Amino acid sequence: MASPHFRTGYVAIVGRPNVGKSTLLNHLIQQKISITSKKAQTTRHRINGILTDEQSQFIFVDTPGFQTRYSSQLNQIMNRTVIQSIREVDIVLFVIEAIRFDERDKGVLKLLSADRPVILVINKVDQLAQKTQLLPFMESMAKEFSFAGIIPVSAARGIQLTELIDMVRPYLPENPPLFGEDEISDRSERFLAAEMIREKLFRLMGEEIPYSTTVRIDQFTVEGNLRRIFACILVEKFNQKAIVIGKNGEKIKTVATQARQDMEKLFGSKVYLEVWVKVKNGWADDINTLKSLGYE
Repeated sequence: MASPHFRTGYVAIVGRPNVGKSTLLNHLIQQKISITSKKAQTTRHRINGILTDEQSQFIFVDTPGFQTRYSSQLNQIMNRTVIQSIREVDIVLFVIEAIRFDERDKGVLKLLSADRPVILVINKVDQLAQKTQLLPFMESMAKEFSFAGIIPVSAARGIQLTELIDMVRPYLPENPPLFGEDEISDRSERFLAAEMIREKLFRLMGEEIPYSTTVRIDQFTVEGNLRRIFACILVEKFNQKAIVIGKNGEKIKTVATQARQDMEKLFGSKVYLEVWVKVKNGWADDINTLKSLGYE
């Protein structure tokens, strides 16, 4: 039973590509639901991660990195997702890297409005060689926008995340919880399975291949304590198919094995996973294909 002063609200996590937004979400809710890699633009969908304690329910909205380098239909959809998320939430976490604030960050900052609180989250402080740089940087950032708060953190190492939660809490409206206390995401297992496979493509493939791929779940059934999953990796060109499969099928086998292990950990059950590769030229610019893959 929620207390009469229970708080529930939506918290957008925004920033340019590769500042650690998904890592922050995963560590805030203490469960991996948003995929991560060192490559930019790993996140393509809006993903809600839910944290519930005795006082509040935080619905963190992980968003794709806002960028202007590419203009495919896919990237336009991702940028619209960021803009829409900012408009619909109660508070915004604007994530940047410590001692880095460039034109890409400024582009995201221009999307933010004074009509809802924005907390500046300075991530990756554990990577700073000279900690004395942090305070002057925070002071300079305070002049860029009227932030509701500024906090340095390390998402990867869990530094100052409890303090960040406490900073966000007062800005959540008084509302009963929208989700059960054990729920960690509003996304289906089918969606999360596709994301786990896509993460491995980003982590195991070269620079360009992951951006030319997406994952479609063709079959997902639950049989007792077994999830039986058949997935298809879409690529844009035939030579990309050969690269994803790898010599004697070793690369696709590694992708499937690592993805299956992550699924078993997340779902708490055994997983039977089959993955194959199909060529679909121009999928990232095909509106109907993007809609069928869940891109709105």
